[in-house]
Amino acid sequence: MKKLENMLVHQLNEDRNVPYPDFENMWERIEQNTTTAFQTQMSSGKQKRGRNWSKLALVSSLSVLLAAAPVYAAVHYNWDTMLRGRSGIQAALPQELGQQLDQSVTKDGVTLKLRTAVVDKKRTVILFTLDVGGRKDNEYWRVGGMTLKGPEGEKRFEKFTYLNWDENNHIYYGYFESEWTPKQDIVNAQVVLDNIQAFSLQTLDLPLDVDSTKTQSFPIGQEGMRSIEVKPFTQDQDMLLLSSGIIFDQPDVKKWAYPEIFVYNNGTLINWQTGSTFALPGVNGEYTAKQYYKAEDVSGVKLTYKLQYMKKEKDIAVPKVFNIQLSKKEMENGTMSTSLNLPLEVAETDFMLEKLVVTPTQIRVIVRSKDKYYSFPYKKYALEIGGKTIESRSKISPDEPALTELLFERPFDLEITKGTPITFVAKYKVTQHGSYNMNNDDKIPLLLTNISQKKQTIIQQLSGYPVNWTYYIQGADLYVETGSEDARFGGINNTHIGLDRERLLGKTVIPTFTGDGSNKNIEVYKNFKGTEATIYNYFYTTDDPEKETRVQIRP
Repeated sequence: MKKLENMLVHQLNEDRNVPYPDFENMWERIEQNTTTAFQTQMSSGKQKRGRNWSKLALVSSLSVLLAAAPVYAAVHYNWDTMLRGRSGIQAALPQELGQQLDQSVTKDGVTLKLRTAVVDKKRTVILFTLDVGGRKDNEYWRVGGMTLKGPEGEKRFEKFTYLNWDENNHIYYGYFESEWTPKQDIVNAQVVLDNIQAFSLQTLDLPLDVDSTKTQSFPIGQEGMRSIEVKPFTQDQDMLLLSSGIIFDQPDVKKWAYPEIFVYNNGTLINWQTGSTFALPGVNGEYTAKQYYKAEDVSGVKLTYKLQYMKKEKDIAVPKVFNIQLSKKEMENGTMSTSLNLPLEVAETDFMLEKLVVTPTQIRVIVRSKDKYYSFPYKKYALEIGGKTIESRSKISPDEPALTELLFERPFDLEITKGTPITFVAKYKVTQHGSYNMNNDDKIPLLLTNISQKKQTIIQQLSGYPVNWTYYIQGADLYVETGSEDARFGGINNTHIGLDRERLLGKTVIPTFTGDGSNKNIEVYKNFKGTEATIYNYFYTTDDPEKETRVQIRP
């Protein structure tokens, strides 16, 4: 059951038209949490960097309007479990920086109550409770369509919402977060609620044959899911990959179904390995997953495969609009902002630390890139402040593509003054070679010859690393696998055949993510015709796990 609850953390909201082939940043914006709760998230594909999706919805004219003044008060509810990993919000509550809301709606015996709002720079948090009047063991609840609407027209803002069940008090604690904050000290805003839903866990047997390398399709016909396609891959003889995609007849079901393949050996669950990914939108809107298993765990034994998913049991249409008043005055009074203009690395100006912002709940380091198409080059980053090391909770790309904001939760017991020493530390450098806007003359072509069902491999030298390109026809499709035995080669991002208008884009079977320790990639060209092809990569990366840079921000 614990594994199921962890699975439920990953919720895919309605897909947007993300420009192919930007899979890496698509995944980076899916924040992974370990709270055993439902979580809804928004990611954006507006451009390669600077993402901020929002979801539009209509609110019924029957919504009841209520008002509440911003009252600052300590909160008497135990939010510790809910706010684990949000130490800044934990710190704000006893300082009476939370605004008491105390508004509620009840329908069909279920009550949702807004408790407290915390408004900070680029973050507004709403804490709420959900009383469902008794919860069954196999029952999971979700708050749907909870959004924050500012006074600037009809825009609605949300980042994610999740619930945590309190077994002792038999109530859900809820957390809503938005990157929107008021432009003025005090503004009127609205919290919009669409529905409250309950779900149960369902299981469907899959007669999967992992010894076959063919794509296998199985009908589902349940909960708006039409079918699932699964293709097994064997990698380096020691790893099995199950690449799957689910087609939905009802796209909205993606918000709650959480379909996942589970593998059992005589009733014992076999855990998937590091590098597995879930809930990635496919090129055609399918719901995709990549699950890795050790070959020794799945070889020579009789396995069973099951598709587990959530079925909607209750759908309580509220809808509801809470009129609230938000103030950022108290937070602004405790905020310090410092211009930096410091190079990330000595004698290099490709990335500059531009600003440090310290608020009562968080610390933000803003970095500017010389080239907007290049991502921040380090995968691990921390601040050393007052004898404490604070790791970054997330990386936020704001509206300006050349900027990256690194967000650090402020520890509740850390005092920061203008004289407090602060050092920025970044580790594990990933260097990007090339970019999506690279000139054709700078691209390195590779000719694939005698293309057939027989697997063939070409070795290409990239930045001194031997890279294997293995290609073959399966069915009507051309598969291209890339990777290197040298772990310091980070991997090839995406490939294309031909140039300009004649360019064909490869569809990623295994997405590569920088700094994840794997440089394997598989792409497929559907319905490929011919026996030769000139193939190019958009860009590739090289890894330096030991690389470290330190920037003294203060004094």
